[in-house]
Parts: sequence; structure tokens; C-alpha cells
Amino acid sequence: MNTAVNLNVVHESEAQRRHARVKLPARIRFIGSHREGVDARLIDLSAGGFAFSASNAPMQVGEMYRGKLLFQIDSISFSLEVEFQVRNFNPDTRRTGCEFHGLKPRDIAALRYMITAFLAGEVVSVGDMLNTLQRENFTKERKHAGAGGMGFIGRVRAVTLSTAIFVVGVGAFAFILNQLYNLYFVTRADSGVVNVVSQQITMPREGTVQSLVQANAEVTKGAPIATFSANLLDLLKGNLSDEQLNPANIEKLFGRTLKGTLTSPCDCRVVEQRVADGQYANKGDVIFTLAPHDSTATVEARFPYRNAADLAPGTIVNFQVAGDSQVRPGRIVRTAPVDGDLASEIRVQIQPDEPLDSMFAGRPVEVSIGGLPGRTLLNKAMALATAR
Repeated sequence: MNTAVNLNVVHESEAQRRHARVKLPARIRFIGSHREGVDARLIDLSAGGFAFSASNAPMQVGEMYRGKLLFQIDSISFSLEVEFQVRNFNPDTRRTGCEFHGLKPRDIAALRYMITAFLAGEVVSVGDMLNTLQRENFTKERKHAGAGGMGFIGRVRAVTLSTAIFVVGVGAFAFILNQLYNLYFVTRADSGVVNVVSQQITMPREGTVQSLVQANAEVTKGAPIATFSANLLDLLKGNLSDEQLNPANIEKLFGRTLKGTLTSPCDCRVVEQRVADGQYANKGDVIFTLAPHDSTATVEARFPYRNAADLAPGTIVNFQVAGDSQVRPGRIVRTAPVDGDLASEIRVQIQPDEPLDSMFAGRPVEVSIGGLPGRTLLNKAMALATAR
């Protein structure tokens, strides 16, 4: 028998037997219809229904009735208005079995408390009854897993969410594993730079410089790359005798300048301009740094002295030039302390396995020794995520 029509609640004692019959001192008094005011003593009572002996007209099986359950337990008297249906009727004994319909949660809780207390032999008290009615005796119905419990959209959403969580978890695990591996098994340089055998153009006279080419420009051998102008008086100073240094000659030499041109000594690329346009430079100051097209670029890096055991010539390294996404392999060809025997750093020269473009000259480089084969792909993914 059902204890309530409301299927959205589940009683805390649902797992127990729900229809323990007890012989409580109670009566049923009919309300409405042709049995108004008629009452009868209950034979037994359960949380799902009750039985009584009908003394008047026979009860019709399947008929719905309304009435009040009247209880008298020690000093407690109370009534419970119920709606019930006749489920069986015995004409010989007049025993009528009824089933509750539409019981409210508070009514169900009160019935269960009285039945449980009666079975346990406890004394029913007003305080316990009020405590039972005040507390939350019901919870929401449990969700039943089944083919009809989730539609196609719900299943797609659940699979998508589960897959996303799985991918994020795997990615986080791979990232942590990569960081731990790089921390304990990869040796990294403190600094590095691309080094190219270069030629330097110096200032032949004291004066100012005006460049004719831009940085990274390609120049051919003999092509003009800058002009310079020097004061003629400064140029002749020290070469004139006292007689020649008279006011008339100084006035003639003052304001006159000597102009010249600086040319490229090779087919080169302009790596750097050391002196800005219009700036005064002394004789011998480096004006330009040029990189010949046939020059070979190498990498110079500095490692902490504690990594000296890993820096033997021939050791394979990986390096990445700033501004270039490719991780390139190379080998250490030379190792030397930076500042003598008691240096705290070691300088190494690295020869790339593949020719390195001289346009990278002067760019910083990240150098490492060791690493997983998939390190390049992981670094690209991390760099792409960081850029976004």
C-alpha cells in the first residue's frame, strides 16, 4: 500500500518494513456521505492503512471515504483527518481493510512515530510528538539511473563535460611532470647570445658621423655606409708651427671642415651602429659592426660553475634564439672560466648542428642540456597559451 500520493518525498524509514500492523487504541469517525458521525473501533493500524469492523451497511470495495482517526494514549488525545479507500471487505466477520490516500508528510511522520514507539514499548509523550513534527523527516526523491532518465542532449552534455575535465586533468598532470623534470634533470644556462665573427668600422678622425644605411641592411664590398666630418683646425692642431698659428691663419681654418666616407670592407650585413647620427666620436671609436655573409654564427652561453661536470666538449645541447620558435640542437666545442680560475661562471661556445643565420647576431639565446623528446611540442603549446 502507498503511504502518500506525493512521490517527491522519501521517508527516513523507507528502508524498513513500511506496514507493521499494531493494535493501537484508536477509532475511525466518518465525515460526510451517508455515514456522517458513524465511528468504529480499529482492529489494527499501519502506516499504509487500517482495519475496522463495520457494524452497519456493508462497505463498498473501491469506494473513497473521509474520516477522523481518534487516538487516546495515556493522557494524549488527538485526531487525524484522513482520506481512505476500502480495499477489502469480509461479509462474515465484517472486517474492512482500508488504505490511506493523500496523507501529508506531517501526518505520515506522526503515524510512524506512534507505531515505532508502540512497537518499542516506549511511552508516547507530547514533547517527542512535537519534536517529531518539527524536524525534517523527508528528503527529495533519489534520482534513478536508467535509459529514460537522461535524454540525448543531456548525455552529450555529460560526455562533453567529462571529456573536458579529463583533458584538463591530463594537461595539468603533464605540465607538472614537465616542470618537475626540467627542474631536476635539465641544466639551463644563466645567459646566452648569438656570436658572429664580425668586422668593425672605426672612426679615422675626430668628428661627427652620418649613417647612410640602416641596421640589418645588406651592403656590398666598397659600398659607402657613412660619412664623417672633422674640423680642419682640430685636424691640423699639433702639425702647425708657432708662426703658422697666427690669428689670421686660425681665422681662415676656423669653420672649415674635412669630409670623408666610410666604406664596407666586405659583403656584409650591418649588425649594429655604435655611434648615433650627428654624435661626436674620437679617432679609433667603433662606428659600425658588420657581419660577413660567409661568417659562421655560434652561440656563447654562461653556466653556473656547479654544472661544470655537464659541460664537457662534445656535449649535446638545445638552444632557442629569441624571436625564433625553432629549438635547435648543437654541441659544446670550447669551455673556459669567465674570469680566471676562481670564476663563478663558465663560458661555453656552442656550434649549431645546422648553419645559423647571421641575422641572429647579438640576439639572446636560451640554452639547456637534457630534456624529453616531446619538450619542443610542449614548449610550443605553453608559449601559444601564454601568448593568448
